[in-house]
Amino acid sequence: MLFFKLSAFYFFYFAAVGVYIIFLPKVLHDIGYTPSDIGILLALAPLMRFLTPFLFLKHIKLDQKLFKMILILSVISSSLFYLTIEHFYLFMFNNAILGVCLSLLLPYIELIAIKELKNRYGKSRLFGSIGFMLISLVLAAYLSETQIALHYYLVATILTSIFAFSLLKYDNEPHSNNIDDEKFSLIRYWPFWLSLFLMQVSFGSFYNFFTIYESSYGLSLDTISYLWAFGVICEIVMLYFQAPILQKNLLTLISFSIVVTIGRWFLLFLYPQSVWVATFTQSLHAFSFGLYHTAVVLYLYKLYSNKRLAQQFMLGIAYGLGGFVGAIVSGWLYGEYLFLSSSFIALFALIALLTHKRSTQKI
Repeated sequence: MLFFKLSAFYFFYFAAVGVYIIFLPKVLHDIGYTPSDIGILLALAPLMRFLTPFLFLKHIKLDQKLFKMILILSVISSSLFYLTIEHFYLFMFNNAILGVCLSLLLPYIELIAIKELKNRYGKSRLFGSIGFMLISLVLAAYLSETQIALHYYLVATILTSIFAFSLLKYDNEPHSNNIDDEKFSLIRYWPFWLSLFLMQVSFGSFYNFFTIYESSYGLSLDTISYLWAFGVICEIVMLYFQAPILQKNLLTLISFSIVVTIGRWFLLFLYPQSVWVATFTQSLHAFSFGLYHTAVVLYLYKLYSNKRLAQQFMLGIAYGLGGFVGAIVSGWLYGEYLFLSSSFIALFALIALLTHKRSTQKI
């Protein structure tokens, strides 16, 4: 029953993420928002992911009582999308509140999943990718007006909250605000952290504007949805079969993944109207996310003795701050050279990583 509840939680959580990432930019564009406005609005969620651990968790204990309030607030914020989406500042504020809720919700449940499932955690987590993939296929067929996307998002959020609430009985660990710094240093390995940050900045164009970008070159929303789904399938395959590959040098694997990502963005710049090239670039998601993410997590586990703090900073700096800056920058640069700029940003990420590699011993 626990495995089912966790799998259902991941399924609906990432289904909601799929609506947000794949379809919300298109909805905002159709309403009349400019690419710059869309970049600002979509940057709020990763910004909250970066700020929340520092401004929230250090001062307030995240216990079951507060977690229940977060679940309720996330449903309320999702409901308010109907009233605020056509008003920039109201939607921006509401989006920020929802970002805080979601940045606390997933890590809380992740701790339960890892503690209870142990080696089966990965198989449960895969249902999140399945939910993301299915929503990309289903919603594309029915997205004829703005309200439909909001309906799907609200339902997915409600179901996510229900399953999260049902998992609270498995949370029997004491909650503490204490964070042991134990000589934790970002400065010592600054090129590596800079590389993580730049890599996620380069993904800003993909996560926030891939749907709009390909639509502008004549690809249908159905086709783009299939492309999103195909990328997730490739990601799932890599996550399931990558164990032997991870026996190799982790920094080499990370470097290779970044090189693949540089080529991926450059191909999208050269052939934006080609379905076959777009399909090929989506297959590379297995490396630029699936292999890259796992290799980074494992490398940080070896690099730092305070593994918990290392993972917190990875989520905050890379996916939080990097995602925020990536959304803003991609909104500013949206146009013909969007993915060319992403290629250069990923190239700088590679240079930073090679600088780190030269300054440290092989791990």
